Amino acid sequence: MTTDIRIDVWSDVVCPWCYIGKRRLETALSTFEHTGRVSVRWHSFQLDPTIPAGHREPVQQMLAKKVGAPAAQVRAMTAQVTDLARAEGLSYDLDRAVSVNTRDAHRLAHLAAGHGLGTEMHERLLKAHLCDAEIVDDPDTLVRLGAEVGVPAEETAEMLRGTKYAAEVDADIRDARRIGVNGVPFFVINQQYGLSGAQAPETILSALRKVV
Repeated sequence: MTTDIRIDVWSDVVCPWCYIGKRRLETALSTFEHTGRVSVRWHSFQLDPTIPAGHREPVQQMLAKKVGAPAAQVRAMTAQVTDLARAEGLSYDLDRAVSVNTRDAHRLAHLAAGHGLGTEMHERLLKAHLCDAEIVDDPDTLVRLGAEVGVPAEETAEMLRGTKYAAEVDADIRDARRIGVNGVPFFVINQQYGLSGAQAPETILSALRKVV
């Protein structure tokens, strides 16, 4: 069957709303009458590209600085998103999650996409950061996570030693700016309909049916 319905998704692997949005997209596709015609392509986006390479900070501490809120308020915020994630079958552990620069993780996602494993890699990176408190800028961790979904370890290690796929990450981010993406997740269906945020499955489904 021809996959003539394309969904482009801009997402960051440390974004709690992006994992929720991914699950809601999957729910919509599970009830869409033409799911076999759909292809999904994941695109890089960095919530905070200014984080220095190698800098690591507990997410709770990072958020407290970013929003200028006391620790108790930040915990309440993350508890709320954790509850919403749980409703989608996700078990977040944001108390232990560590904020990092995600550029190398996105380069790995592009490498995986070349093996036909883009969706699987994006899923594993989201789970690693949000649920498992993995450090997703650590080279050894990225090699292991890639191998878990089928990316040859030696390819990942070689990529991380150089700059391969950096241009692809930059191109994704430029495209996001060009079409006005200010936050993620951001879904574009057949280059016709844009949906911002972790939309309800019914909203995604309605947009999908418009392109059939």
